[in-house]
Amino acid sequence: MRDVCHLAPAVVLTIGIATLQPAFADPVADFYKGATITIDVGYGPGGGYDVSTRLIGRFLGRHIPGNPSVVVRNTPGGGGLKVANDLFFAAPRDGSALGVFSSDVALEPLYGNPQARFSTDKFVWIGSMDTDLMSCGVWKGAHIGLKSADDLIQAKKTIAFGSSAPSADTSLYPLFFKNALGAPTKVINGYSGTRDIVLAMQRGEVDGGCGLFESSIRASYLNDVQSGDLNLFVQVGMDRKSPLFGDATPIADLLKTDEMRAIGRLVFGPSLITRPLAAPPGLPVERAEALRKALAETVRDPSAIVEAQKLGLSLTPLSGPETQALFEGFVATPHDLVSKAFNYTHVD
Repeated sequence: MRDVCHLAPAVVLTIGIATLQPAFADPVADFYKGATITIDVGYGPGGGYDVSTRLIGRFLGRHIPGNPSVVVRNTPGGGGLKVANDLFFAAPRDGSALGVFSSDVALEPLYGNPQARFSTDKFVWIGSMDTDLMSCGVWKGAHIGLKSADDLIQAKKTIAFGSSAPSADTSLYPLFFKNALGAPTKVINGYSGTRDIVLAMQRGEVDGGCGLFESSIRASYLNDVQSGDLNLFVQVGMDRKSPLFGDATPIADLLKTDEMRAIGRLVFGPSLITRPLAAPPGLPVERAEALRKALAETVRDPSAIVEAQKLGLSLTPLSGPETQALFEGFVATPHDLVSKAFNYTHVD
C-alpha cells in the first residue's frame, strides 16, 4: 500500500475534505433541513396574537439553520389554556412544535387553576415577540359616555365585558375593576379572541373588552378609535403610557397603597411579556439556542420590519433569557400577594 504522501494531490485533497467534514457538521441544521415547525396560537384569527405570530412565522425559518418551513395554526380553547397544556404534555419536544398564549394564561398555575396542568417555569421560553401596552375599551362609551376609569367605577349600570375564558386577561382585568376598585362590571366568557370580542361589542352583546394592545389598535381598530366608536378608558402599563391611548387612565394612578401597587404588578405586569413564544420542556439546548437566536434576528430582519410597519405592528421583543427570568420572578411571588391577587381577579 502506498503512503499517503505519494498519492496524487487531488486525491490527498479529497481525503482531507472527507476527514474535515464531521468537524463542520451542524446538527441543528441537519435536524431542521426539510422540516416543518408548527406554531399553535391559542386564539382565533385576526387578533393581535394571530397577526403578530403570522408575521414572525413568515420570516423565522430564514434565520434557523436548515431553513425549515413554519406553519402557524389557530387553536383557540380555554383562552389559550388548550395550547399551553397541549404544548407541555403532548407536543414533540424536538423543536418542531411551538406555542403562543398570553402571559396571564402562562401564570394560571400560580393561582391554582386545576385546568392549567403545566409548570410555567418548565417551558423553554424562546422569547416574547413584542413588548406592547394594553388597554381596555367600550363601544360608543357603553352608551353612558364612559371615557375614563372613574366613569367606569361610578357607572350606574353594569358594564359587560367580553372574554375568551376566565384565565385570560380579558376576564382578569374587568374582575379586578370590580373586586378591587368597586366598578359595576361583569364578564361574559366564550369569545375566541380580541376580534370576536370587538365584533360582540359592535353587535351590542357586550359593552367592552380588555386585551386591546397598542399593536392591535394600530393594525385593526385605529379607525374605530379615531372615530370615537371605540373608547379606550384605561391603559394597564404599570410604568409607561402610550400617546395612542390618549386620556385613558393609567392603571397605576388607581393603585393608592404599596400593597396595591405590588398586587398590580402581579396582575398587570405580565402584559409586558406581550406575545410569548414557548417550546415544550426538554427541548435540546442547542435547538433552544438556535430558536432564540432566530427570533432575535427575525425582529431585526429589514423585510420583517417593513411588513410590520405595513400592519401597524412594532417589533420590540424580549429575549429568551429575559422572558424566562420574568416568568420565574412572577412564579416566586409571595403567597399572600398571590392570594389577594386571586381574590381580585378570579372571584365574580
